Amino acid sequence: MTILAIGVQHTTGPLEVLERLTVNETDLPKLLHGLVSRTDIREAVVVSTCNRTEIYAVTERFHDAYADVRDALCEVGSLAPEDLHPHLFSHHDTAAISHLFSVAAGLDSAVLGESEIQGQLRRAWDAARQGGAAGPVLNGLFRHALEVGKRVRTETAIGRGTASVSHAAVEMAQDRLGSLDGAQVLVVGAGEVGEGVVTALAGAGAGSVTVLNRTVARGEALARRVGASTGSLDELEDRLAVSDVVVTCLGAGATTITADMVASAMQARAGRPVLMVDLGLPRDVDAAVGLLEAVTLLDLDDLRDWASRGLEARRAEMDRVWEIVVDERERYQVDATARQAAPLVSALRDRAERIRTEEIDRFRSRLEGLDEDQRDAVEALTRSMLAKLLHEPSVRLKAEAGTPRGDRHAAAVRDLFDLD
Repeated sequence: MTILAIGVQHTTGPLEVLERLTVNETDLPKLLHGLVSRTDIREAVVVSTCNRTEIYAVTERFHDAYADVRDALCEVGSLAPEDLHPHLFSHHDTAAISHLFSVAAGLDSAVLGESEIQGQLRRAWDAARQGGAAGPVLNGLFRHALEVGKRVRTETAIGRGTASVSHAAVEMAQDRLGSLDGAQVLVVGAGEVGEGVVTALAGAGAGSVTVLNRTVARGEALARRVGASTGSLDELEDRLAVSDVVVTCLGAGATTITADMVASAMQARAGRPVLMVDLGLPRDVDAAVGLLEAVTLLDLDDLRDWASRGLEARRAEMDRVWEIVVDERERYQVDATARQAAPLVSALRDRAERIRTEEIDRFRSRLEGLDEDQRDAVEALTRSMLAKLLHEPSVRLKAEAGTPRGDRHAAAVRDLFDLD
């Protein structure tokens, strides 16, 4: 059995590739089903965010499973293998575990230490469980990964300061404009990222904040919490004409804001400049918008470049975070190997208990003269003898599981006690 991690992240592939590999909630169940339907893949979890699309799989044969996962990603992005390969990373077993734990810790995010990845990993895992794609191995691995993320943020300062894409986007806008004081800000999208943006804007001094969303009720609920105004996407063109800053985070899979829409809005603005920050993946704003006069268009690549300048404040924490990642990886592997021995230990104890009860039954007639307390004493004595006899073999089998010596001991136990 091999744990495999394959994918593309912001450090290995350009934004153009990442947006082609984005997996939305509608397509995710089909992808998961297709993965675990492959002969060499037993379990799978797909993590798709603005920083990455990664597939974690439990496999029987590494190379065959690698090809299956690669082909699945090619299908998602309509890419030929030779076009995807230069941007693809892959890890297996120990390296795959380390990678997932470092992702959960925020070490592999564009904004170092960002906390949004915790929720993203949990939702990816939940989707795999609901789709029947996650089994005992990945359930245990992702549960442990979330514990790693929690421990890192409790014991280190990696997540202090700007620790989310949403907050970083607002700070980047402030940095570009000098201040948001009095600015009319439009936020398009009320999902997790949009909520983070609106929350960050609440303390940034914006003159007004308007939230537009497909589902008006969700936008209204968010707007009420922070004192913003709201509306539907039907109002988008009118709102563009009166907004100084526009932050989009729909990731709808199709362009929401076109060059013609913005050009018309700029005419109404009589040349007053506008800053647009596109956090969507796939992108929400037509790239041609950035060529219009008095329009500044920033996207996730710009955000990553901006965030990289602020790493020094939290870089000192990275060594401590890596220590936690390595410590937790080793703890996970010890626990995992012990779990491998558990079925054999259980079978050994069951076999011994069957022999004990059969012998008690065989001597039942000789024990009839005993009173209830005496019969209980015989039960307790024989159970205690078995427990003491089996204690050391059980401990050894668990402690040495996954090693050549452990494999030899396990084979000997199965043979000597005729265990399946």
